[in-house]
Amino acid sequence: MCGIIGFMSRKKRMIKGDKIALALDSLKERGNGKGSGYVGYGIYPTKYKDCYAFHILFDNTPKFEKIKINVENILEEYGTIVKDEEIPTEEGIIEKVHIPWRYFYEVDEKYSDREEDVIVDIVMEINDKVDGAFVISSGKDLGVFKAVGWPNEVAEFYRIDRYEGYLWLAHARYPTNTMAWWGGAHPFNLLNWSVVHNGEITSYGTNKRFVEMFGYKCRLLTDTEVVTYILDLLMRKHKVPVEYALSALAPRFWDEIDKMPEEERELHTAIRLTYGGAMLNGPFAIAVGTPSGLIFMNGDIEKETTMFGLTDRIKLRPLIAAEKDDLIFISSEESAIRRICPDLDRVWMPDAGVPVIARVWK
Repeated sequence: MCGIIGFMSRKKRMIKGDKIALALDSLKERGNGKGSGYVGYGIYPTKYKDCYAFHILFDNTPKFEKIKINVENILEEYGTIVKDEEIPTEEGIIEKVHIPWRYFYEVDEKYSDREEDVIVDIVMEINDKVDGAFVISSGKDLGVFKAVGWPNEVAEFYRIDRYEGYLWLAHARYPTNTMAWWGGAHPFNLLNWSVVHNGEITSYGTNKRFVEMFGYKCRLLTDTEVVTYILDLLMRKHKVPVEYALSALAPRFWDEIDKMPEEERELHTAIRLTYGGAMLNGPFAIAVGTPSGLIFMNGDIEKETTMFGLTDRIKLRPLIAAEKDDLIFISSEESAIRRICPDLDRVWMPDAGVPVIARVWK
């Protein structure tokens, strides 16, 4: 089950959050009210644009202030809290089990040579060691908003219609083999990578052991978390271009590789042998947003804002793509796209295991 939807303006045109909320509401039957969420890129365009925006959920208990101090002690060890505040919410919509908080944050200059690694370390430390707090997003000029509830409830709770972004992803959850809680709702985020996922990662144990060899810690009790860390490892740490990173997640079958021209065959063989632990098994469809995608252009690798989608190698979960002018859409269902953009220029169903990759226009 689960419903996923994402869209991006390739002109980086700002679009209000009510559009993504309306689209996700069209997919509510794919969920069961046990988790919904949104992520917007470009939502903090003012003086905090260059700060890391930590969105953190604190347990709503009498220990809240103590938990908050423990988190802030970790943040202040590595940098400066520029501003912090409770994320504005509407009362009475859903049960407020957690208190959403945001920190605009700068890393200390002495860590300038490994700034993003420091942010990853902070996220892992909070999620692993601070009982009663967990980080739901940690990138620049973006934010994740998620909770247990129906899509329209979570959108109203977080006042999604008051934000504007050039790239949005959203998810309606139907949990099957993991618990329904705020941290298990999608999107999952680390730094600039955000992931929504429909399906089941049956290789989770293997994937988890693989990323943990590189210092990541899976603590959010949902298989999609590991996909986010794999993408960060391959594309940020190892500088693997997006098309080859996605080939690691959904690699070609060996009989296909054997029939490739020699150079291509060697490349895909190397990907399978090097990143075997990154291969995702099970039925899945994912959509990913990032301003840090690595794209081959004119013989060079350039960093681009990208949105991409991918299914498993036999497409056991649906994925639809569409275009309208500067907009690119990815969704579980065409109806969700047409709910907000009835007149489309192009609609297609990507082949199994073949990614849809969109980047901003120059």
